[in-house]
Amino acid sequence: MFEYDLHTHTIFSDGGLVPAEAARRAEAFGYKGIALTDHADLTNFRFILENQLRLKTKINSSNPNFNILVGVEFTHVQPDEIYELKNMAKENGADIIIVHGETIVEPVKTGTNRAAIEAGVDILAHPGLISEEDASMAAKNNVYLEITTRKGHSLTNGHVAKTALKTGANLVINNDFHEPGDAVTSDMAVNILRGCGLRDEEIRKTFANNKFIFNSKLEV
Repeated sequence: MFEYDLHTHTIFSDGGLVPAEAARRAEAFGYKGIALTDHADLTNFRFILENQLRLKTKINSSNPNFNILVGVEFTHVQPDEIYELKNMAKENGADIIIVHGETIVEPVKTGTNRAAIEAGVDILAHPGLISEEDASMAAKNNVYLEITTRKGHSLTNGHVAKTALKTGANLVINNDFHEPGDAVTSDMAVNILRGCGLRDEEIRKTFANNKFIFNSKLEV
């Protein structure tokens, strides 16, 4: 089942909800956990983490059935900045690091996919027309490639899935949640993954990857 969404935005970037409401809506929708991963660069990642870590402490200490992780999605940063930014975010309390990949619907700088993979971030979001070479490196570096339910970014889901399966890269599925209505049910997530060409066992593995990442980060 799709129970853990690892890519959520709030008013700290371009989402429409305060973090507490994003978390509450996810819990009410049936999820067991989400990662708050607002768009970030060198100018704002500390501010995001400092404030959202307060919510993490409150929710995770009082709710046995729903938890949050706190992280960032480094977005439109220079490829040569990614390694240092990842380390600085970790030093400032980030549980999870996502990089905004080379989606075909935005002018992401060429080389971003490769730099994120070389840096060993946790998830490369919507990596667009990722090359087999980069996907092979993602498999080696344990960087998860994202299948996204978000319109626009989802246009290359089939390519991402096919390339990951060919190279052995691990997949996750995320909502890239911004507004109420962006979250999908488990049934819809299954259909999206089937539409990418994944078989039932590969779909189960993708959901298990989301769960594994969430729980492993939560326990740190």
